[in-house]
Amino acid sequence: MGLVFGGVALWWLAHFFKRIAPGPRAALGEPGKGAVALALVASIALLYFGYAQAEAAQLYTPPAWGRHANNLLMLISILLFGMGMSKGRMRSWLRHPMLAGTAVWALAHLLVRGDAASVVMFGGLGLWALLSMPVISRAAGPWQRPAPGPIAGDIRLIVIAIVVYAVVVAVHWQVFGLYPFAG
Repeated sequence: MGLVFGGVALWWLAHFFKRIAPGPRAALGEPGKGAVALALVASIALLYFGYAQAEAAQLYTPPAWGRHANNLLMLISILLFGMGMSKGRMRSWLRHPMLAGTAVWALAHLLVRGDAASVVMFGGLGLWALLSMPVISRAAGPWQRPAPGPIAGDIRLIVIAIVVYAVVVAVHWQVFGLYPFAG
């Protein structure tokens, strides 16, 4: 479980480094980006191995409807992740679509996983996403809403999101042995 805590802490630290210590971060220059990227890769490794080794100490029983909500929320999460890079109308809806997607992803997983490692990992990353939004907004100043693009961009985003969703389901089923639509 310590690896999961360490992974979440390193994730937070790497992402907030520029906000917590702007002087030292600026002093690192371009190589600092590589150091942050390395810290993020290390945090993902800690999360992966820590989660795989963690004992399944159940903190709560997920609701029976959680699996259905998870499936819908995951599709929404993937749409939100893509929205920030989309050229359609939806890109102008939210200031932080990828962070919102991370928060929705975390909530979706907490609806189907009630063990301690899941609460630390998904809860920690979801909380990071929620706290990042006002921190980034405050630092960046007023949002300049992008001009809405053509509806074709939204259609493309939806199609890509559905394909990515199918791949995510396949990976969860084939790699982790978890089939999201069972039961």
